[in-house]
Amino acid sequence: MNTAVRRTATVALAGGLLLTASPLAAPAAAAVPIPSISAKGGFLLDQADGKAIYGKANTTRRQMASTTKITTAIVVLTTPGVDLNRKVTVKQAYRDYVVRNGASTADLRTGDKLTVRQLLSAMMLPSGSDAAYALADTFGTGTTTAARTKSFIGKMNAKAKQLGLTNTMYDSFDGISAAGNNYTTPPELAKMARHAFSSAVFREIVKAPSYKAAATTSTGGTRTYTWYNTNKLLGSYSGANGIKTGTGTAAGPCLVFAATRGTKTYVGVALNAPDRFNDAAKLLDFGFGSTTARTMELRSLPAGAQRD
Repeated sequence: MNTAVRRTATVALAGGLLLTASPLAAPAAAAVPIPSISAKGGFLLDQADGKAIYGKANTTRRQMASTTKITTAIVVLTTPGVDLNRKVTVKQAYRDYVVRNGASTADLRTGDKLTVRQLLSAMMLPSGSDAAYALADTFGTGTTTAARTKSFIGKMNAKAKQLGLTNTMYDSFDGISAAGNNYTTPPELAKMARHAFSSAVFREIVKAPSYKAAATTSTGGTRTYTWYNTNKLLGSYSGANGIKTGTGTAAGPCLVFAATRGTKTYVGVALNAPDRFNDAAKLLDFGFGSTTARTMELRSLPAGAQRD
């Protein structure tokens, strides 16, 4: 059931949250009907105060594919004393993982040294699972790669618990889940995204349509990587400034998105959404009281760019 809230009381019901339309809706927004979206689950909230604007299938747990990397990023960024200029050496294991799983990649080359900041862009723009692996291996604790990545996933679950997310679970640092124990609900993923979006570094990373990184090779040379953001909403929807795509067999197409116009920012989620970018535009229009979705033309990705 599609529902909406406009500066009104929320009523808790058994098994979920009832969002009720308010007669006090802003005049501009009142002209925009509650949108119909393709997503099986969706949510929109006000970044400033976290108030719900729209919800669909709020309590149904769904896999989230690479939108998992939002949590990977914010766990890294909220690590005490994190050094974004720390150099990380790419291991062959990271490349092997991508090949083994058919995962999206930043095409990191074995032996190259990249900074943590560069790896965050490599993970969030082309959705590089190799970069996610590198970050989990670097920021986890333990004497083996397996132990460190397991430790890092534990930190992701601790972050969810810290935010009070009771229907969110991670068994993966990038969204590839063999057991299917990597799930969330639309409002909980939106809450995690809101938390991440409060980081200035995170915002800077996810709003970029592309990013170039100069890395040091194993022989001391320089390799320049160019990554393109898989989020086609950027440059297509006025004010769009994030956040992350995701696609998986069980999860379907997913999108966590954000846009800012004036002093207002909305963050939203579309899970298992065949028409995810238009879904996002419709939900943002509902928040802003606009009709941008009707004429939006999606940005094209360059040939050879990752799709996610």
